[in-house]
Amino acid sequence: MRGAARALMLMVMAMLALAGARAADGQPARVAFFVNGALGDKSFFDSAARGLRQAEADLHLATRTIEGGYDPTRWESGLVDLADSGDFPIIVTGTYTMGPLVQKVAPDYPDVTFILFDGVVDYAHCACGNVYSMRFRQNEGGYLAGVLAAGLVRAGAIPGTAPSGGPGVVGLVGAMPIPVINDFAAGYGAGAQDAAPGITVLRQFANSFSDPATGKEIAKAQYGQGASVIFQVAGATGQGVIEAAEETGRYVIGVDSDQAALYRASSPRRAARILTSVMKNVDAAILRALRLWQQGRLPLGRTESLGLKEGAIGLADNPAAALTVPPAVRAAVAAARQGIIDGTLTVPTAFPGGRP
Repeated sequence: MRGAARALMLMVMAMLALAGARAADGQPARVAFFVNGALGDKSFFDSAARGLRQAEADLHLATRTIEGGYDPTRWESGLVDLADSGDFPIIVTGTYTMGPLVQKVAPDYPDVTFILFDGVVDYAHCACGNVYSMRFRQNEGGYLAGVLAAGLVRAGAIPGTAPSGGPGVVGLVGAMPIPVINDFAAGYGAGAQDAAPGITVLRQFANSFSDPATGKEIAKAQYGQGASVIFQVAGATGQGVIEAAEETGRYVIGVDSDQAALYRASSPRRAARILTSVMKNVDAAILRALRLWQQGRLPLGRTESLGLKEGAIGLADNPAAALTVPPAVRAAVAAARQGIIDGTLTVPTAFPGGRP
């Protein structure tokens, strides 16, 4: 009986979502995007914002972005205000930090659909049949970044940093030691060790997503310790890491967006130090979710896991990079990618249960 009741509830939620997608008087349905931070990170939130803009163009939705700032005490009230207004049949928000807040707010607004990206709610302990969660297997992208970085070091492909008497050094600068960042790091470390056993992987956190100065300071310290390449997984803090790569003549791997493309026009020298970026295709994932919602096919009441196989994770190509990646290293990255997709290669994760 419980299973039947749950199925009926989900069917009703889907019907409500479909009805909401057809706004009254032929006006576009309105979508709110609540940012628990600010735009301008050239990374995660900017990618999400691109997805909303694409939804306006492709799906003819009307979107509004609300930047909630960096004070966590204001985020719950921000969500409540949007849901309580009655203006938005769908609310999009993201990150693991927002998961508990969505779980708390959503049951009070069953006629509002919540799309939670890069976060989850505990469906077993909340009446969250109006919530769709998507999370990303970022450890898979981190693994490819590790194979690339360590492969370059092992091949002696970075002038002036070839290892002498040891396997070399690579680095990672993270925003905070939270599950998502730790998951990137788990994959990165594993990929680096598989590509160059015994390589040293430096890791340090800035304890902020919005502190480029600290990111730059940490990166310069890691480059000073011999790191040839640093993988930055730090939001806007990572902009400082990229600056450090330019100033030291070393290399960096970006995250979430194609960061070389974002810098190419404004700072080509900086863009040239970005070997690649681990793409978490938040924009495409949000566009896909909104399209399913518009069609009444969004799988409410469940979480989807998205990775390389689904095209949600990948590496960006930077043809303007100052370093040419040797064919053997490219081949190693391609082989790792295929192994992850076909299931012959398992990547460690920081999440319990063996999968994000």
